[in-house]
Amino acid sequence: MLRLFLGLCAIVLLVGCSSKEEKALLKSYSEKTTYNKFLQQTEKAELFEGETSKIMVTATYLFTPNFEKKDHRPEKFIVGVAFDDSDASRIAFKNESSARNYTLTLNDKSATKVEKLALNDKRLKDISFVTEWGEYYEVTFPHINSKRFSLVLKHPKYGTKKLPFAKVAKFVYTKKGF
Repeated sequence: MLRLFLGLCAIVLLVGCSSKEEKALLKSYSEKTTYNKFLQQTEKAELFEGETSKIMVTATYLFTPNFEKKDHRPEKFIVGVAFDDSDASRIAFKNESSARNYTLTLNDKSATKVEKLALNDKRLKDISFVTEWGEYYEVTFPHINSKRFSLVLKHPKYGTKKLPFAKVAKFVYTKKGF
């Protein structure tokens, strides 16, 4: 009888404590599902001159997998740019070389389409790291056959940074811990 009473008390305690928080957690998660998916496909890069940041770029890969064997859709990104360099106010999405030009290419391929987005654009609603001082673009590049590729941010004076992306989960390409 005592075992039955203790068992029932334990079950009531576990069910009573978890159900309220579980519902709130599931509601919060379901509201932000697309935000969390985009966050997994977001990378950030900064170029520096010494200790001073000159430019910060965030890129979110807008890829939705499908199961077609011959998928030739172009690669789309939402790119956010924040300039800390007072001399610069633009970024080129083509493979242009200039002494003052920042360029962003995908595996050395130029963008085929670039559209500047307003801060209130609905495409930015679920994108992370959206700030008032940044400029945002929807950038389309030609299709890449490989499952892994990199956006490359370059400046002749400040160097190069790569933003790695994958069409599958990134952890597939990381080294095993064991």
